[in-house]
Amino acid sequence: MKRRRFLTQAAAAAAGASLAAAGLPAAAQGATSIRWRMSTGWTKSLDAIYGSAQELCDRVSELTEGKFEIRPFPAGELVPYAQNMEAVSNGTIECNHVLATAHLGTNTALAFDAGMSFGMNARQQYAWMHHGNGMKMMRELYGKYNVVNFLAGNVGVQMGGWFRKEIKSLKDIEGLKMRIGGIGGMVLTKLGAIPQQIPPGDIYSSLEKGTIDAAEWIGPYDDEKLGLNKIAPYYYSPGWFEGSASITTMVNSKAWNDLPAPFKAAFECACNEQAVKVLAAYDALNPPALRRLVAAGAKLNFFPKDVMDAAYKASQELWVELADKNPDFAKIFPEWRKFQEGQVAWFRVAESALD
Repeated sequence: MKRRRFLTQAAAAAAGASLAAAGLPAAAQGATSIRWRMSTGWTKSLDAIYGSAQELCDRVSELTEGKFEIRPFPAGELVPYAQNMEAVSNGTIECNHVLATAHLGTNTALAFDAGMSFGMNARQQYAWMHHGNGMKMMRELYGKYNVVNFLAGNVGVQMGGWFRKEIKSLKDIEGLKMRIGGIGGMVLTKLGAIPQQIPPGDIYSSLEKGTIDAAEWIGPYDDEKLGLNKIAPYYYSPGWFEGSASITTMVNSKAWNDLPAPFKAAFECACNEQAVKVLAAYDALNPPALRRLVAAGAKLNFFPKDVMDAAYKASQELWVELADKNPDFAKIFPEWRKFQEGQVAWFRVAESALD
C-alpha cells in the first residue's frame, strides 16, 4: 500500500516537474483548458487589423502552452457588427476586437477610448490611457456594462475619406450622405451632412449603388483592400474625426474574473504587444499603399480651410452638449482636455518642430 502511494506521488511530481520545465506558470499548470470566442469588426480581407486579432489570440495560446485558446471570427459571423459590445456585455461571447466608435450609441463617453475629433494622436492617447488616468476612468465606464477593456492597438491618424465629387468648400458638405460613425458623424450632422453607420464589408457596395456619396474607413492600406478608390476618386486628408483610432478588446467581466491569474497576465501581455505591433504595421504599410492609390488615379487633396474650421468649431460645441446630457462624458472630459493641452504644448516644442 505504501509502495503504491509512493509510486503515485512520484508520478505526480514528475508530471509537475515536466510542466515547470516547459515554463508554464505554476498556477496555470493545474488549470482546466479554457476556450473563448472573439468577435471582431473586420473582414479577413483586412489582413492588418484582422491579422492583429489573430496574432493576439495565437500569442495567448503560446504563452499558456495551449491551455488558453481564443478563436477570432470575422465581422458578422458571430454577431452583427453593431452588436459586438452588447454580445460581450451579456456574455454571448467572451471577448471582441473592435473600434469602440461603433458603440457610441451605448454611451457617448466611449469616444474617449475610441478617439476624439481633433483629439490626441496615437502616442498621446497611449500616454493618457497608461499614465494620465485614462485607463482607470475607462475601466469604470466599461464596468457599468459588465465589460473589462484592454488597449490592443491603434491605427494612427486616419484619412478623411473617399468622395464621389470634389469638396471645394463647406457648402459641398451640406446634404452629403457619408459612411462615418461616432463623433465624426455627430460633427458632420452639425455641418449639414447625413452620416450613416455601415459595416466595412458593405461600404463598397453602398458607394457603388449610390446609397452614400462618400465613405471613410481607416487609411490607404485598408482603403485599398476595400477598393474604395474604384468608386469615389477624391481622397481627402486629414481624418480630423479620429486622430487616434484605438483598437479595443472588450472582455466579459465574469469571464475575466474566472480566469486564473497567469492567463490574465498572458492576455494582457498579448494586448500590449499588439498595441505596439499594429501601429507599427500601419505606419509601414500606409506609405506604399498611398503611392499605389495615387498612381492608380486617386485624386489626393486636403480638406478646404473653411471645412476644417467649421468642423473644429462644431466639435467644441458638441463637447459641451454631450457633457450637458451625459454625466459620464462630463466626468471624463475635463481630465482628458487638461492632458491633451499638456501633450499639445510638449509636441509643439519638440515633435512638431522637428516634423
